[in-house]
Amino acid sequence: MKRISIGLIGFGTIGTGVIKLLRDNGDLISERVGAEICLKRIADIDIKRSRGITVDHDLLTTDAGDILGDPGIDIVVELMGGYEPALTFILDAFRRSKHVVTANKALLATHGDEIFQNAVQQGVNIGFEASVGGTIPVIKTVKESLVANRIQSISAIMNGTSNFILSK
Repeated sequence: MKRISIGLIGFGTIGTGVIKLLRDNGDLISERVGAEICLKRIADIDIKRSRGITVDHDLLTTDAGDILGDPGIDIVVELMGGYEPALTFILDAFRRSKHVVTANKALLATHGDEIFQNAVQQGVNIGFEASVGGTIPVIKTVKESLVANRIQSISAIMNGTSNFILSK
């Protein structure tokens, strides 16, 4: 079976949630994707703090460059938040032909045009469904299911309370 290696930048609440998801549903995800999903590296400023989840210490690094510079990592998952150095990391990942997944709403709202243009120029994908409306699958729906429609804009207001209610 093909193997897809992931490098995770940001080991906070969302990052630990991603790891739990991969652990709990890894077999199902691999079956549906048709490839084994392998978490190869985790980068965070603080790798000593307990996060309520145990990971192999060899996976951890304080240097995101260890992920970006690893030719064996196919997808960079950026979950650190903020503008910088997140933008620099994403653009660097693209230059190195790595696909990126992000949940960084603020970054996409401010630098989305630059990020999307760079992804196209480098021939890589940027996944950002997790940054939209508490992961309501609207991006995939618009891109795939509504492709024959002429959608000019979509407007909505989503906030933390909405995310909390939707998760319940």
